[in-house]
Amino acid sequence: MDRRDFIKTIGVGAAGFTMGGCGSLEVSTNRKANRKPNIILVMADDQGWGDMGYNGHPVLKTPNFDAMAAEGLRFDRFYAAAPVCSPTRGSVMTGRHPNRFGCFKWGYTLRPQEITVAEALKSAGYVTGHFGKWHIGSMLEYGQASPGKSGFDEWLSAANFFDNDPVLSREGKAVEMKGESSLVTVDAAIEFIRKHEGGSKPVFAVVWFGSPHNPHIAGEGFGQAYADQGKKKNFYGEIAGMDSAVGKLRSEIRNLGIEKDTLVWYCSDNGGLPNLGVTGGRGHKGQIYEGGLRVPAIMEWPRRIGTPAVTQVPCNTVDIYPTVLEIAGVKMKDQPVLDGVSLAGVIDGTMKYRPRPMGFWDYPIKGLGTPSDAWMKEVLEAQRKGEKITDPAKLCSDAGKITKQYPTDSFPGHAAWLDWPWKLHRIEDKNGKVKLELYNLADDSYEKTDLVTEQTERTETMRARLQEWQASVVRSLNGEDYDSN
Repeated sequence: MDRRDFIKTIGVGAAGFTMGGCGSLEVSTNRKANRKPNIILVMADDQGWGDMGYNGHPVLKTPNFDAMAAEGLRFDRFYAAAPVCSPTRGSVMTGRHPNRFGCFKWGYTLRPQEITVAEALKSAGYVTGHFGKWHIGSMLEYGQASPGKSGFDEWLSAANFFDNDPVLSREGKAVEMKGESSLVTVDAAIEFIRKHEGGSKPVFAVVWFGSPHNPHIAGEGFGQAYADQGKKKNFYGEIAGMDSAVGKLRSEIRNLGIEKDTLVWYCSDNGGLPNLGVTGGRGHKGQIYEGGLRVPAIMEWPRRIGTPAVTQVPCNTVDIYPTVLEIAGVKMKDQPVLDGVSLAGVIDGTMKYRPRPMGFWDYPIKGLGTPSDAWMKEVLEAQRKGEKITDPAKLCSDAGKITKQYPTDSFPGHAAWLDWPWKLHRIEDKNGKVKLELYNLADDSYEKTDLVTEQTERTETMRARLQEWQASVVRSLNGEDYDSN
């Protein structure tokens, strides 16, 4: 039985939900009493921490991101839950490390048993929409783990990254779109916001760009400023396209007069690309070192963030779910264990330290190919012929099936435990041999000086906590979170 089939009783109301130091929510003077804020989550695909003008990039110009960072809350130590795309997106949806529901690498899906942020906000009275890259389920109306089956009322989405003039899925029907990919995505979100802004329900919109994922194809006019940058021209041009799209979104929110009561939260899904991006530390996308996990992140919400601020508190994409739920004043019945913490205190400036460490775990398994452009063209052609797609891969037929039990005493792959400023790496090879590395990120953000031999007691304490967390993750992976339901 899917978890969403048995969620019947929802406790809504901030008074009954105390996840962190949020306090009472202010209510907009130009809205109905008790109106909740609009919430918009925006995410890039493969933008590194340093691929921003405001973070000191020597070439790239990002005026709209820079303005957002200067006027809102800038997270200087924000982490993706995983070093690749699908798992991190699953973490945003659930507040849980993606290994808990078997989303190990790109192309793996949500489990239908999971509670999603869209379902939670829908239960709190929100109208919900998804726009852009999905990559954690099917694009077919009769497929598994699609946006529509994950709590979204409306959606215009892609199975994976997508480029200009894409074929997308509108509630399961293939549609041909025209334009630069990020602007296509934002235009769809703006249409959704305009449609519902004057209604009785607040808006929840997820806006996930397909850029700057390769192959890099800058839209017309966006790569010209970087004509002298060789292979990086189109990469920079795609980020310029995202910057323009974010600027258009911000302008529209202000034109509608809803900016004070609208939370916009931007981040990337993993660290920077090798030889192209500028990372926030050692390594790059696909790695558990800082360069593969540290990403840019910004939040705007004038009603609560009246003064521009920068936070050094380590935060994570798993924190988005509990933060948003606290803001909306909703608590879900039968909520499985969360890895994230509410950042309401960070928003208000009262949280100076992260209340608990964060774990990372790159499980050694290959990703699954999901060529969105080719697939969606096939769907479009089948649609024109009146045929039904039966390909299990496009249907995500295995989503939610727990067919394997994993051991709780062996944790293969590269994992890490971040208890600021200390970060312990645990690397277990295919023969079960374990290597440990320990770094003090405050002094060594590029993880160059291994302190394992100097900090033996700390190393053992952190290893024990990391392995305790990994055992918990495996229990979730094996389905124990769902047994009582």
